Amino acid sequence: MSENELIKVGEISGVFGIKGWIKIFSLTSPRENILNYSPWVLKKENEVKDVSLVKGKRQGKSVVASIAGVSDRDEAASYNGWDIFIKKSQLPKPEKDEYYWVDLVGLQVETVSGVSLGQVDHLIETGANDVLVIKKEDEERLIPFLQEQVIKKIDLANNKMIVEWDPDF
Repeated sequence: MSENELIKVGEISGVFGIKGWIKIFSLTSPRENILNYSPWVLKKENEVKDVSLVKGKRQGKSVVASIAGVSDRDEAASYNGWDIFIKKSQLPKPEKDEYYWVDLVGLQVETVSGVSLGQVDHLIETGANDVLVIKKEDEERLIPFLQEQVIKKIDLANNKMIVEWDPDF
């Protein structure tokens, strides 16, 4: 399985109770959405494990879960620090003009007049709208992710995004 087939959705941050439950720092929104996916692919350094989720729940600001084959606190503690991934195929297909952030990262960005601005490095959630962080060599440019106003075209098949943006800004 290639790296781009996997999406990081959280990490195991500790143990919960004495029956082998784990605490999860979830990157999904809302946090408990991580529980909608199973199996998980766990990774730590060069080790990879597939695990099945037995059950889980929101616990305060965290999420806690039980994974198959883990039944005591010591065994659960051995998973501390592991990253949790899911296969991209587990995600629902986005609606028209909707995109997963993971699909936008790596796109080449250019203006409507053909000036290359760089590549999408990551996105930032600001509340009002998401912001693209575009990098080109030592330059970093922030562009609001406003479809129609700023983002004119997203062509995932050709790894390209066209924006209405002043290249000097």
